[in-house]
Amino acid sequence: MQNPFNYSTDMLKKTAHSIRVDLIKALAHAGSGHSGGPLGLADCTTAVYFYGANIDPHNPHHPDRDRIIFSAGHYSPVIYATLAHAGYFSVDHFIADYRMFGGCLDGHPNFKTPGIETASGPLGQGTSQAAGMAAAAKLDKKDWRVWLFMSDGEQQEGQVQEAAMWMGYRKLDNVIAILDANNMQIDGQVSNVLGEKWIEENYRNYGWYCITIDGNDMKQISHAIDEAKEVTGKPTLIIAHTVPGKGVRFMENDYHWHGKPPQGKEVTEALDDLGKIRIN
Repeated sequence: MQNPFNYSTDMLKKTAHSIRVDLIKALAHAGSGHSGGPLGLADCTTAVYFYGANIDPHNPHHPDRDRIIFSAGHYSPVIYATLAHAGYFSVDHFIADYRMFGGCLDGHPNFKTPGIETASGPLGQGTSQAAGMAAAAKLDKKDWRVWLFMSDGEQQEGQVQEAAMWMGYRKLDNVIAILDANNMQIDGQVSNVLGEKWIEENYRNYGWYCITIDGNDMKQISHAIDEAKEVTGKPTLIIAHTVPGKGVRFMENDYHWHGKPPQGKEVTEALDDLGKIRIN
């Protein structure tokens, strides 16, 4: 399989911008959900789905597809928005159904949703799930990869460190992990609890290949994906520095927007900010 889109850098930028706009609309309609992290991660999710990963939105269960795992399920607005733009379901469905009772687009993803590989909730479990999938692919002599999205806050979980250690020991070079290093968690800065230098040193000691980038620079993201695909004998960690709330001025780098949506005039202001961004 190959990536069915293989977008240029300009197309990736435009798609990431549209994803930001649509996730704001969905959050406003739902009246709940996380804003900061999803806005910041939109460039990385866009690059994986529209450039890096081998997927088939028209056949989500294709046996040779790459598996894309989101360990931090509260990023659901950007997950669903990206899936919608990739064609797993419509953008209108995403905006209207997000977090609606009886729908399939819950606050945390589950198997009812096309394109979702794992249910999520408690932070950290996605890393262990990715480890199991990658090991299974090796045992079955399959060529598909596992793309793992992690948050920097969940690196505080022992389960994450155990799974990362095991993947390094098993030399699972079919794993490409993207760590959203936005230094934000529900009650403040991640660095107040766990420094990034410690995270990178640990992964290198676990046997991972590490790349550090600006996670809101599409060229850097694409180049990191290309580099990661060439790595053999060890899993790869892409440490992507992102700006939480990216594109919405009153949200950027403000941890208070970790877990709440815009309301009323905030919605108009957010969409106005995004509308003023020039996409080259």
